[in-house]
Amino acid sequence: MSVRQQKWNGVMLVMPALIFTVVCFLLPVLALLLEAFRVDAPAAHWGFERFIGFFAEPLNRQVFLRTLRIAALVTLFSALLSYPAAQAIVRVAPRYRGMVLGMMILPLMVSPIARTYAWIVLFGRNGAINSALLALGLADEPQRLLFSEMAVFVGLLQLLLPLMLMSLVSSMENLSRDIALAASTLGANAWQVFTRVTLPLTQEGLIVGGTLVFTGCVTAYVTPALLGGPKVLMLETLLYQKVSVESDFGTANVIAVVLVAMTIAVNAGLKRLSSSRSTV
Repeated sequence: MSVRQQKWNGVMLVMPALIFTVVCFLLPVLALLLEAFRVDAPAAHWGFERFIGFFAEPLNRQVFLRTLRIAALVTLFSALLSYPAAQAIVRVAPRYRGMVLGMMILPLMVSPIARTYAWIVLFGRNGAINSALLALGLADEPQRLLFSEMAVFVGLLQLLLPLMLMSLVSSMENLSRDIALAASTLGANAWQVFTRVTLPLTQEGLIVGGTLVFTGCVTAYVTPALLGGPKVLMLETLLYQKVSVESDFGTANVIAVVLVAMTIAVNAGLKRLSSSRSTV
C-alpha cells in the first residue's frame, strides 16, 4: 500500500466525524455569530452597528467589565490555589494517588445548582458565615453577603477550581522531580525553582486550565443568577434576559459574539505570554 493511499484511508476514517462536527456544530454556531453582523435598517447590510449600539449603553458596558473582571480574578486565584495543590498531589504515594484524584474530581459530579444553593445557605443572613462573624465579634449585625460580586466570585471559584487543578496535575505528572532537585542543587531557591523550572514546564496545563476556567466563568448562568441576582448582572444572565424577557435576539447574538471573542482572546493571550516566557 502506497503512502498516498494510506493517507487517503486515514482521511476517509475521520470524514464521518468531521462531517458531523461541521453540520451539527460549526455551521449552526457560525450562522448564529454572523447574524449579529446583519443589519436590516435602513437597508439590509453587514456592519458593526449592533455592537456599537450595545456598548453605547452604560449598563451593557458595566456588565461587560464586571464579567471580564470576575472571570479574570477567578482564573488568577484558581491558578494560585491549584499550583501548590497540584504539587502536593503529584507527591502523594502512588497507592493513595487514585483516592486523592477521586476526591479532586468528586465536586464535578455534584450538580452546580446544588453547590450554588449550598452557598446561598452559607451566605444567608442567618447562615454559618454571618453566625461566625457575629460570634467572633467581627460584625455587630448580619452582613449582606448574598447578591454581591464577592458571592459570585466565591461560587464560581469553587465551581471551576477542579478544572484548573486537573490540568495542572496532568502537566506535573510528566515533570520529573529530578529537574527541580537539580535546580536546587545549582543554588536556586524555592521561588526560582517555581518561576524558572516548574512554571515554564507546566505552562501548557496552565493555558488549558486558564481557558477552561475563564470560559466557564463567562458562560456560567446558574451561579451568577442565584448568587448575584438582578443586582450583579453578568453577560450570560443579561443574554438570558434579552432572549426570555425582551425577545431581543439581535442583542443576544451580539452578546454571544462577545463571549466567543473574549474566550479566544484569553486563550491567545495565554499562549502569547507562554511563548514570550519560553523565549526569555
